[in-house]
Amino acid sequence: MQSFDPKIFINSLSEEPGVYRMLDKELQVIYVGKAKNLKKRVSSYFRSHIPESKTRALVKNICSVEVTLTNTETEALLLENNLIKQYQPRYNILLRDDKSYPYILLTDHIHPRLSFHRGAQKIKGDYFGPYPSSGAVSQSLRLMQKIFPVRQCEDAYYRARSRPCLQFQLKRCSAPCVGEISQTDYQQQVSFVRLFLSGKSSQVISELVNKMEAASIALNFEKAATFRDQILVLTKMQEQQSVTGTHAEMDVIGFESKNGLTAVHILIIRDHKILGSKTFYPKIPKDSTENEILASFLSQYYLSVTNGSRIPKEVVLPFTYPEQAELAAALSQVSDRKIKLQTTTRGEKYQYLQLANKNALNSIVIKQSAQDSITKRYDLLKETLQLDNINRMECFDISHTMGENTVASCVVFDSNGPNKKEYRRFNVTGITGGDDYAAMAFALKKRYSKMIDESKVPDVLFIDGGKGQLSQAETFFKDWHLDKLPLLIGVAKGTSRKPGLETLLMDAGRKTINLDSHSPALHLIQHIRDESHRFAIAGHRNKRQKQRNQSILEEISGIGQKRRQAILKYLGGIQGVNAANKEQLCNVPGISQELAEKIFNHLHDK
Repeated sequence: MQSFDPKIFINSLSEEPGVYRMLDKELQVIYVGKAKNLKKRVSSYFRSHIPESKTRALVKNICSVEVTLTNTETEALLLENNLIKQYQPRYNILLRDDKSYPYILLTDHIHPRLSFHRGAQKIKGDYFGPYPSSGAVSQSLRLMQKIFPVRQCEDAYYRARSRPCLQFQLKRCSAPCVGEISQTDYQQQVSFVRLFLSGKSSQVISELVNKMEAASIALNFEKAATFRDQILVLTKMQEQQSVTGTHAEMDVIGFESKNGLTAVHILIIRDHKILGSKTFYPKIPKDSTENEILASFLSQYYLSVTNGSRIPKEVVLPFTYPEQAELAAALSQVSDRKIKLQTTTRGEKYQYLQLANKNALNSIVIKQSAQDSITKRYDLLKETLQLDNINRMECFDISHTMGENTVASCVVFDSNGPNKKEYRRFNVTGITGGDDYAAMAFALKKRYSKMIDESKVPDVLFIDGGKGQLSQAETFFKDWHLDKLPLLIGVAKGTSRKPGLETLLMDAGRKTINLDSHSPALHLIQHIRDESHRFAIAGHRNKRQKQRNQSILEEISGIGQKRRQAILKYLGGIQGVNAANKEQLCNVPGISQELAEKIFNHLHDK
């Protein structure tokens, strides 16, 4: 690779806005930044005296710099955010909790459906949210069913109905699938839902009152009673959820740094109600300033949605920072409306801010307490196993039903507890059903046979089982190709299989360790074992459910989707296919005699 000369590179740089990417000797992006003037900003990294230790460490690793010009600072900010999400550079402050937020979706069908939605917003319809958790969405959907009888069933279920389902009997759906409600009345309920989810519950109540009065005048008392019930539920809900606040749409950002941990707490306020809150713990390079942390967090959090629907009209900040106006302009452009970022020192907003800061501090205290507990467990486990250090532990478990759909799990724990990104599942094949020993040997081979990175080799490897499972691990590691060997431990359940009575097996079962049921070291082992058990069962259930949902015709090679549909349609479903002989199968359009024989033999072998 050609050596990097900063002076030559800087002389060639433009003074326009843009984004720069710094790369190391392996051409990995280690830092992404934006600039109003690229030449000035990039040259500041290569001064003779750099006071910040973080910047000095970054510059030592720079072997190349790439730039992308943009038309405006706002474009640079948006591009910077996208590149940070793409490359996850180690010298940038990273928002680790980047799961997409749950929304409520009102689809764009003839009879629109209300549903839970997470992920890319590709389905046509109106999206309402975001909500702080999936539980909040589920709760809102249950409330919707009680107030507005709009369908929530899957499209396939909706299309297949020939008579009203149980939800109609419970008055939680108006059964548009079978014409129990007119199109006009159904669309009216949909419009109420849209207004309600937009935070205009008072307008909904006002319209319902007018509808009730009109129905009463027309002597349609049954319809008037329905509107009355909806009004009562909405009014009661307003009384329960309303707060004394005067702000309809606002996010309040709490911020706290303590003992090496930083927490950012977001209080979400919509329609004068506290909808929920969420705490984030950004991954922060050493010596980062509070201004850098807040700026990086806000841009990554709010610019990670393409349609701007998450961004409220107002965001209350814990303190001002230099790039505040720039981010406000970018958010306004993304959401196509004026977005205000501001701080406050008095009034109702300040009370909200104090509450958010209090929650951020409390989150750090709780997280540190949990971390201290994990550290204590690790220390006692090291003492019990007589090890100098434990950086990584792994545990294996096997799950199946009567030998079918066997799945092996491998969970990973480090000094911070479960490392779920490193978890792995293996579909076990080529063994006799129900042979747990062979399944364990299969999983170990899959996991470790091609491993070349010693940092990925666990210090301790737990096997959920007795001597038989442990012997499979010991046999595998006899011809181990790396220098580092894990300590192998079997976790055997007691005779009553109650937690606290586990026995640790070592050295082919010749050495046993029985820990006190109150020992924190045993609690850590139980946590690892239970996590591997949970992960294996979840994988097994997913595999079993997938198999149940799969047509037996999908198992036959040469039978694609169109042929399956033709066979099922011609023979009247899977029962007709099972009852058909070779001649009847051969009469299906597109099915040759050879293919008919193949289908017949496969079905009857089954």
